[in-house]
Formats: sequence, structure tokens, C-alpha cells
Amino acid sequence: MTSPGRRAFHVLNAIILTGVVVVTLYPFLNIVARSFSREDEIIAGRVTLLPRGFDLTTYRLVMSDDLFWTNYRNTVIYTVVATAISIVLTTCYAYVLSKRHLRGRGALVGIAVFTMFFSGGLIPNYVLINELGLRNTLWAVVLPNAINVFNLLVMKAFFESLPVELEEQAAVDGLGTYGILLRIVLPLSKAIVATMVLFYAVSYWNSWFTAFLYLDRAELFPVTVYLRNLIAGATDATSTGSVDTDVAQVAANIKAVTMVLTVVPILTIYPFVQRYFVSGVMLGAVKG
Repeated sequence: MTSPGRRAFHVLNAIILTGVVVVTLYPFLNIVARSFSREDEIIAGRVTLLPRGFDLTTYRLVMSDDLFWTNYRNTVIYTVVATAISIVLTTCYAYVLSKRHLRGRGALVGIAVFTMFFSGGLIPNYVLINELGLRNTLWAVVLPNAINVFNLLVMKAFFESLPVELEEQAAVDGLGTYGILLRIVLPLSKAIVATMVLFYAVSYWNSWFTAFLYLDRAELFPVTVYLRNLIAGATDATSTGSVDTDVAQVAANIKAVTMVLTVVPILTIYPFVQRYFVSGVMLGAVKG
């Protein structure tokens, strides 16, 4: 029989978790409602959880533009390629750093950590990309941030938590370094790899400044830059004081529409990797 204290705990726990859910979901539902609402309802502040004066003008404007779909395709390509490169480089670097017998291991860790706090700056980075001939190419988007040091340290901690005896036994059976990594370590690391894929994919999907800095041609932009330019254009148009109804509608809910268009794809993918997410982060935090 459940004690009164236990029942009170369950009730209090349910109330707190319900409050967390409401606080978390309300902003997102409000953004979705605003994206489908009419201009005057948004300006008046009458939109809460449901659309008011249902209007699809902004969605029609955005999704009828061929450039939008071109940029959307670019975003998918950039995200897939960049995530693949980042996972390979981060996994290899983290696996190397997890070997305590490696000579110069401390220096390699120090080099990685140093980049978390210091960088060459915006202008030197731009000059470097330009001198390497990477401007207006895929590589200008996917290479500059290929390794995230936080993700690197999490994977390093995870690899250090794996039993050393497994690798020693595999070495006795004749496997080399790459064989151990591919056949022993990675199959045991699905949770942390899936977590890193999610981290990197979300980061690259939402990124716009790198492309805005290194790409000049509109057909190469990711969709985030397209939507950023659309927001800027709508803002400039309304500031002139002479806009038609469609432009006013776009200006009123363009931010909400852009948030929905960029967030929904990630939300559709997240449920498939969510079961790995918590376990991956927790496993990666076993050791510092």
C-alpha cells in the first residue's frame, strides 16, 4: 500500500512536470498559431494557442518561390555532408585522445581545448577561406566548424568508459587499430554517435552566418539565409510606410513562418534518435 507521503510526492511530481510541459510547449504552439494568423490579429496581440483569422499568404509566398526549394535542397546537402565529415573527424580524434598511453596526448587535448576559448577572429578566417579558394563552394560551409570541441570531449569520455579488456582481446585475436575501432568500439557506441549526429545536424541545419559570410550567390545559400533575407526585405518594406496587404501580412508573421519551416524538419527526425539521446549524453558524462 502506497504511503501518504509517496502519493503526495507523485502528485507534486505530476504538477511540476505538467508545468514544465506547458512552459515548454506554449511558445512553440504560439509561434505556429502566429504563422497561420492574419496581420491585424497578430498586431493586436490576440493570438495565443490557436490561429486567429486563418491566413496562408506568407506560406504561399515563400513556398511558391523556386529559390526557396533550391536553398532548402542546399540545406539538406550541407547538413548531410557536414554532419558526416564532423562525425568521422570527431570520432577519430576522440578515439585517439582516449588512449592514455599515447605520447603527446596532453598536447593534443590542450590544442583542442585552446580553440574553445581563442580563435583567429572573423577577418583572418575570411582571408584564409578566400586564399584557399573555398568561397562560394560547399567546403566553405562544411569545413570551418567540422569539429566541435564540446562534442569531442563528450565522445572522448565515452570511449574512456569502455572496458580496455575488450580491445586487448581483439588485439590478441589479430585486429589492428582500425579493426578494433570499426568492429568493436563503434558497434558499442551507437548511442553516443547518434547523439553527436543529432547535435551536429541541428547545428548545421540552423546555421546561417557561415554561409552568409562565405557565399555570394543566391542559388548556393541554405534556406536559413533565404529566410533571413526575406525577413530583412519585409522589414525594409514596412519601414517605407507604403506597402500593400500581402507585404503587410508577410511582415507581420514572417518570423513565425521561418521558425516553423526551419524547426519542423528537425522535430520530425528527433523522435527516431530520442531514445539514444539521453543514454548517449549520460554515458558520455561517466568520466571527465
